Amino acid sequence: MDAYRAALELQLREVEAVGLLEGCETAYVGGGTPTMLGTGLGELVGHICDAAPVTELTCEANPDSLSDEVIDAVRAAGATRLSVGVQSLDDGELGLLGRIHTASMARERVQAAVSSGLSVSCDLMCAIPGQTRTSWNRTLSEAVSLGAGHVSVYPLMIEEGTALAARVGDDTPAWNDEDVEADRMVQAQRVLEAAGFSRYEVASYAGQGEECRHNIAYWTGRTYLGLGTSAASMLSVEAYLKLQEVCPQLPPIPDGCLRVRLACTSPSLAIGLEPELKNMSFDLEFLTLKQALAEDLMLGARLSFGLSEALVASSRRSIGQDVEITLGRLIDDGFLDESLAPTQRGWLLGNELYGRLWELGGTGNVRSASC
Repeated sequence: MDAYRAALELQLREVEAVGLLEGCETAYVGGGTPTMLGTGLGELVGHICDAAPVTELTCEANPDSLSDEVIDAVRAAGATRLSVGVQSLDDGELGLLGRIHTASMARERVQAAVSSGLSVSCDLMCAIPGQTRTSWNRTLSEAVSLGAGHVSVYPLMIEEGTALAARVGDDTPAWNDEDVEADRMVQAQRVLEAAGFSRYEVASYAGQGEECRHNIAYWTGRTYLGLGTSAASMLSVEAYLKLQEVCPQLPPIPDGCLRVRLACTSPSLAIGLEPELKNMSFDLEFLTLKQALAEDLMLGARLSFGLSEALVASSRRSIGQDVEITLGRLIDDGFLDESLAPTQRGWLLGNELYGRLWELGGTGNVRSASC
């Protein structure tokens, strides 16, 4: 882990040197359990703050590895938020999920994080084994009472190849049925809004001023850079050309490309052994203007603000009348309201809403590459 952390710190210096971190406002350390680094996580946070002018920096955390020392280290180094993987506040449910923390440990660690002065988000999971409407209501209410200013709510996805998938077999279990998922998400909305939280994204609720700016950036077409195994990036052509300066293995940009998506495919062990960016492997996607605009419409529909007038106008100019036709049908079918914000039906049947907007990008496949 120390070698991996040192590799990320080296890569930060590399991308800083080519100007990729200029104007960077937010950062997120996660996609795993960075608190397993112990106080070393504070060192990584410090390197991020030295390399980029961030004003919001979030660290993911699991209750079992979120010690007081880690909280103090990341706060002193410049972190502003902690996103704690509580998942449930019911010991039976945590056991069925295979989590090693207990409900009492989660409560105590969230309270410690709140007491430190950091903004705290509780990540909760619904449609999980053993969960009932009563236990879900209790988890939601307790998360609020612990002082968290932000709550993320995710239905459990049973991933192929996991122990849980092997246990449940091929059939969808009753506790993970789509109707159960919808019921749990509606229940979360009622409990959290009654507690003064506002839904700003399909899975995210926040108290006043507690929205995660980094989260919003994902859904509003902002360029972002990911470092580390499985980390995703979404780059403009200009940013991609800068990255090529330290990643000469990256392929040239094809004609007509407006946006590049990358995912680092190098495993963590390889990154620790050969940390320079020139040694990294990537999967890439090259989006045309129409595909990028369709993607922005699709992602923007995840937000309570609705689709911006500027985005819709730009899409109309570049894609044509199909934009007007599709938006009109989505309003008629009850997925969007007149302000082009998602309705309750749009929240609950998001995949259909997003899919119909993505289709505006055309029938051609997204060009891809690997290196």
